[in-house]
Amino acid sequence: MVERLAFTEENVTRIAAVESLFGPSGKPLAKPGRVLVGEGRLMKLCRRSPQPKMFFLFNDILVYGSIILHGHWYKNQHIIPLEDIVVEELEDSLDMKNQWLIRTPKKSFYVSAASLREKQAWIEHIEDCRTKQLLRSGRMPNTSFAATWIPDRASAICMRCSEKFTVTQRRHHCRQCGFVVCNACSKYRFVIRSISCKPVRVCFMCFQSLQAQKALQDRDEKNWSDEDELAVPMYEASSEEDIDVRDEDLIPSQWAKPQILIQKTSWSSYLR
Repeated sequence: MVERLAFTEENVTRIAAVESLFGPSGKPLAKPGRVLVGEGRLMKLCRRSPQPKMFFLFNDILVYGSIILHGHWYKNQHIIPLEDIVVEELEDSLDMKNQWLIRTPKKSFYVSAASLREKQAWIEHIEDCRTKQLLRSGRMPNTSFAATWIPDRASAICMRCSEKFTVTQRRHHCRQCGFVVCNACSKYRFVIRSISCKPVRVCFMCFQSLQAQKALQDRDEKNWSDEDELAVPMYEASSEEDIDVRDEDLIPSQWAKPQILIQKTSWSSYLR
């Protein structure tokens, strides 16, 4: 069915409409064979609080962005290849119903739908499109995924040294384990290729572990015996560097039940 829609005028028009919603800051989405399968507003668990996001499911990618003016303007476009996604269904918690986890190499996050039926439809369509895309591309499914950040409010103390957070003692997040840590415990940088080509903030325990892993990998690849030559330099955070992305991920047990802001998902006609 998806293949039949790939070159229809309706599909081309719908994809062009999605492109226009992100304005000049968005990336082009039109591509031969690409089909817009469905779209809808879901709640995404961000670092400080759950936020409504607009999601667009294509037959090969998942796109989402922040809502500026619903139906007219979105920003912060994220494009995730379906081969890189794993969906994990979750049971309802006391705080939130109809939630599930989306794991990707760069970030892993929780989303929630307005109803169980809508949740099941999203999961089924994502998994179906992902399976077909893996067959088309011939790629192996990804097995390495980013840690989900523990929310700021989950801990009043550093999860490594137990130092209390204050106005001047800010919270930070280790990109490897997702722990909430103080500045002193996260004065380390390491290149985690799945997240960024630049060194990212990690806690001292993860730094030591990653450093040891890299030393072993380099020694196996290049047959080096001098571990001192394989050491990864430590980067200390400066005030200019010390900026955390605020629109990141929370764990589901820590967020309050949001107001229902979710619009019913719309799917392509062949899915109805």
